[in-house]
Amino acid sequence: MGNIGIMGGTFDPIHNGHLMLGEQAYEEYQLDEVWFMPSGHPPHKKNQKITDPDIRLTMTQLAIEGKTGLVCSDFEVRRNGSTYTAQTLRLLREAYPQHQYFFIIGADSLYEIENWYEPDQVLSQAVILAARREYEDAHLSMEQQIAFLGTRYKADIRILHCKEMDISSAMLRERIAGGLSVSEYVPPKVLAYIKDQGLYQEKDKA
Repeated sequence: MGNIGIMGGTFDPIHNGHLMLGEQAYEEYQLDEVWFMPSGHPPHKKNQKITDPDIRLTMTQLAIEGKTGLVCSDFEVRRNGSTYTAQTLRLLREAYPQHQYFFIIGADSLYEIENWYEPDQVLSQAVILAARREYEDAHLSMEQQIAFLGTRYKADIRILHCKEMDISSAMLRERIAGGLSVSEYVPPKVLAYIKDQGLYQEKDKA
């Protein structure tokens, strides 16, 4: 049996903040592996133009190359239709029942998780590792939110002690479209691939 971290996301593009979170989870909770899993068709981003899943998968592979314990997984990319976290965790448990899963999220997701599809299923099928950071709109502290979700859903939620990195994929797309450097935010191989493929040349349509 292995302890497997799941690091999901659109990864459009993957950046150093994602890697830092995955590496912190791997080390802090002595996980056997962290699977970086680009989403196939994220339902909450239906109105957004999203880069082809194979391209996002390639960027993910390039980002984690040579990093101990980090694995690139095409589990969600291979699936048809919308990919919901609750379904992914259910299918993972069916496909690899020998593992225990640790689902890695940012602090914002900890406060928004009740709005997800089948939050009870997400919270019951994996240990939740939530990155510590201040969340401006929060009316509860992280500890209070964890206690609330733990009581309501019998969830096992643990804090991930990760230093904050104020960075988002949307910000990076905007910088690239504007001709600005993103070299301090993105692994070199990913940056070279973005340039080679001519990605993110147009500004996102809001």
